Amino acid sequence: MHNEVKIKEGLYYVGGSDRRIELFENVYPLVNGVSYNSYLYLDEKTCLLDTVDSSVTGVYFDNIDFLLDGRKLDYLIVDHMEPDHAANIGELLLRHPETVVVTSAMAKKFLLNYFPEAKCEFLIVKEGDTLNIGKHTLTFVMAPMVHWPEVMFTYDVDEKILYSADAFGTFGALNGDIYKSDKNFDLNEARRYYTNIVGKYGDQVMNVLKKAANIEIEMICPLHGPIHKKEDIPELLKVYTAWASYTPEDQDGVMIAYSSVYGNTENAVSILASKIAQLGVRNLVVYDVSKTHSSVLVAEAFRVKTIVLAATTYNMNVFVKMEDFLHDLANHCIRNRNIALLENGSWSPAAKANMKRILEPLKNINYLEHSLTIASSLKKEQLPELEEIAKEVAATVL
Repeated sequence: MHNEVKIKEGLYYVGGSDRRIELFENVYPLVNGVSYNSYLYLDEKTCLLDTVDSSVTGVYFDNIDFLLDGRKLDYLIVDHMEPDHAANIGELLLRHPETVVVTSAMAKKFLLNYFPEAKCEFLIVKEGDTLNIGKHTLTFVMAPMVHWPEVMFTYDVDEKILYSADAFGTFGALNGDIYKSDKNFDLNEARRYYTNIVGKYGDQVMNVLKKAANIEIEMICPLHGPIHKKEDIPELLKVYTAWASYTPEDQDGVMIAYSSVYGNTENAVSILASKIAQLGVRNLVVYDVSKTHSSVLVAEAFRVKTIVLAATTYNMNVFVKMEDFLHDLANHCIRNRNIALLENGSWSPAAKANMKRILEPLKNINYLEHSLTIASSLKKEQLPELEEIAKEVAATVL
């Protein structure tokens, strides 16, 4: 049964939500599922923007069939070829062989990689090209590496709507209401989505944000998560600019991430956290890397200004879960952070040097002067060293 939602006269939401999915891209844990968004214009010409993941194929075609009501589908705009948005292109073209596919030159290549048997007419567009469908004129903004190289945005000149592909998206299913509200938009999940999916490409995102700054936008329609109305857009652009420029979102934020095998490193971290808090730091979070998924740790690293890494030595390297997180952090190219290092090693501590080695490619990282090496467990005579680390950490954010 169809479940479309009217956005404006002649414009409809035709996507769906998957609440059963547990891992997005088979990597990132989901608690509340995810939405796959698609939009349909019923104008003098009919025009569909992107398809959806195979998990919501049924309701997707029910929506389209109901709204078209026998009309032909004139255009399919493909803003992004990733399969969670493009999985149904093949089926759509079988149902509507008359449809012209409007996309970038690179996206056409990707489409034919996924659907080599596709028989359709292509309209290849580039930056600034326009498509008139009647009362609406659509123009195209190239957005390479946000977060695939073929990505483009579509902009409705008349309604001032930006269709933003994966940009401005978030994890989480839509629960009836397709518009952003305090009840259906979790900033933590939006941050986790952006930093893990797009975060590596901050420079490219900044280029697109600069383009967006010159466009009057009344509404942003992403491919995941709720639609953003005009009143929400300034704050959305503010946090995206912070994330894309690798500027700490919370200038007073501190994250401690630790690994501990038998509890001794955890004990030292707990004492350090208490000392930091006693110095007045209130925006402080502590995570065990063995219990916390790396996607949460990466998102928190983008949020805070100062990061404390405390790791046990393991196989003459860094404890495996900490090593995984650090490689993930390095792969996302975070920069402009303060980092303090603690290590534990019963006979030959090697964690600190290896943590710095993994993070070496990162730009503009300020390693705090004070660090600490523990031999198995924290000793009473080391408490002053811990206090110095706490003071230096607090000084970075207070």
